[in-house]
Amino acid sequence: MTFRLRAEVSTDEISGDICGQVASGKLTVGDKIKVLPQAKTATVSAIKNHDGSPENEAHTGQAVSLELTPQLAIRNGDILTNAKNPVESSDQFEVTLAWHDKHPLLSGRPYRFQFGTMFVHGSITTIKYALAGTDNTHQAAVTLTKGQTGVVTISLKQAIAFTSFEQNQILGSFGLFHRKDDEKLADGKIKFALRRASNIHRQAINIDRSERAKQKNQRPCVLWLTGLSGSGKSTIANALETQLLEMGKHTCLLDGDNVRHGLNRDLGFTDTDRVENIRRISEVAKLMTDAGLIVITSFISPFRAERQMARDKIADGEFFEIFIDAPLEVCEQRDEKGLYAKARAGLVKNFTGIDSAYEAPTSPDITIASSCISPDQAAKLIIDFLEKNAITL
Repeated sequence: MTFRLRAEVSTDEISGDICGQVASGKLTVGDKIKVLPQAKTATVSAIKNHDGSPENEAHTGQAVSLELTPQLAIRNGDILTNAKNPVESSDQFEVTLAWHDKHPLLSGRPYRFQFGTMFVHGSITTIKYALAGTDNTHQAAVTLTKGQTGVVTISLKQAIAFTSFEQNQILGSFGLFHRKDDEKLADGKIKFALRRASNIHRQAINIDRSERAKQKNQRPCVLWLTGLSGSGKSTIANALETQLLEMGKHTCLLDGDNVRHGLNRDLGFTDTDRVENIRRISEVAKLMTDAGLIVITSFISPFRAERQMARDKIADGEFFEIFIDAPLEVCEQRDEKGLYAKARAGLVKNFTGIDSAYEAPTSPDITIASSCISPDQAAKLIIDFLEKNAITL
């Protein structure tokens, strides 16, 4: 038996009568139930139909309200299931996804998933293949475009109670949305949970980030420099780290070109690879702030969604988007490698600012007009901002 909250329920926590629908099986007064993923247990003490009259039992598809003993605070998105034979919970799945949006699906990009009444943040981790034709032939794919259906893996920020779509169409289906609005991008069906999701657990560590930061006498943060190729990001980042080092600060500089020689050497410059490039760097930056460091990153990071993803990984008040703003013509004039000329000649593909988009920040924490000041002056402006706002120094 599984019972899901009514779709109209929007509050984060519900107490008293629990309204919803029997998603599968039969529910009877006296049944012992488990609330997932909370893992709390209770007994069904009463079942009421839509007009409040009592019922002894309810069946699949029936909308009812329940009284539980003891009374539990049920969270939006919880599933009630038979205590003796509960459904599973997991945060990683292989799913079938039907893509509806005009923009292609990109693995690694953060999205919002809706399971019943519950919204969960997560991302597509792998696009395994697309399905083609009436026989669903498997086709190699690195993305899905509007009208395509494919098989992908997803990773969620928290575990959900589930069944496969084959077992139960209500519990096994979900919608996928933009992070910031209600535009639906895709419909999905759960195939199965990934085995590793239940085998991996957090390891407790004695020393936490606050102790590491205290040892270094600083507050960790991420200074995320973004801008076009040739805007001056790397030069300013280098000057900034030099000045911070002279102040006795503990830093680490992650530069786009340098990282692509090692950690990200397997990635190209397609939109999908750019998303994965920034996902990996944001994870590294998070680990380094946990170590108590001031992290300076210098990456084009052309998409707002990925810069927001990086911000979301870092603790509140410790991520600062710094827009290194230079006109395209200035960037081209500075280009010692001749990459812009090659891109305009069609010799370099997916070059940001030419045939690949750059989405400028709409509200950066700091904007540096790099064509007007020197790198040392730009670095000083950033440090002045940090000191003025008592952020890290």
